Amino acid sequence: MKTTSDQKNPKVILITGASKGIGCVAAGELAARGAQVVITSRDSRSACEAAEKIGCDWLQLDVTEESSVREAGVAMKSRYGRLDVLVNNAAIVLDVNVKLMDLKPEVLRATLETNLIGTLRVTQAMAPLLEFSDDPRIINISSVGGQLEGVENAVSPAYNISKTAVNMLTRQITAAIPRVTCNSMCPGWCRTEMGGPDAPRSAKEGADTLIWLAMDAPKTLREKFVKDRAVIPW
Repeated sequence: MKTTSDQKNPKVILITGASKGIGCVAAGELAARGAQVVITSRDSRSACEAAEKIGCDWLQLDVTEESSVREAGVAMKSRYGRLDVLVNNAAIVLDVNVKLMDLKPEVLRATLETNLIGTLRVTQAMAPLLEFSDDPRIINISSVGGQLEGVENAVSPAYNISKTAVNMLTRQITAAIPRVTCNSMCPGWCRTEMGGPDAPRSAKEGADTLIWLAMDAPKTLREKFVKDRAVIPW
């Protein structure tokens, strides 16, 4: 049976990079289930417009800027005093259809700065607020492109490398703050600005596992890589 957020004490959920795409869809579904959702974007206007449509809160947040992340942490503490679920969704892909031998090191560096270091930076800033939750959770959005097991993906190497690193970061977070339930998940190839119009899945389909991990997944599911609500190999 699905649980819903206690209306008197709703789950506080922060989703980075959620003014569009899978994060935005998930925010709408979670808000509809009674959660107090906060979406973030580097662009204040985009975040504000998306939040108005969803009916949720928003913050300006650039995961690559230490001061921006720190200010977001202060704002969350001031507004809510705690955080129940952190969704590290913000990510970029700069090397679509680029092969490894053509990859510029600066592209890899920029990708890691957002997808990996940004995830760590936000997690570090929000970890103290998760301590006030009865059921703290972190969901890191990854990709099967980052799997070490399976068919090698010969394109978008910077993006794939960053997601492999995010999966390891998930395991490191679990070791560092074991009270927090932390998992990585793959939404699949979805029709979003990042995924493009030819992707086989809708953003809603991609958001399903995110919503499940945030609200319904058992606490015993931890330190795993998940797709379609099932554990997949790292």
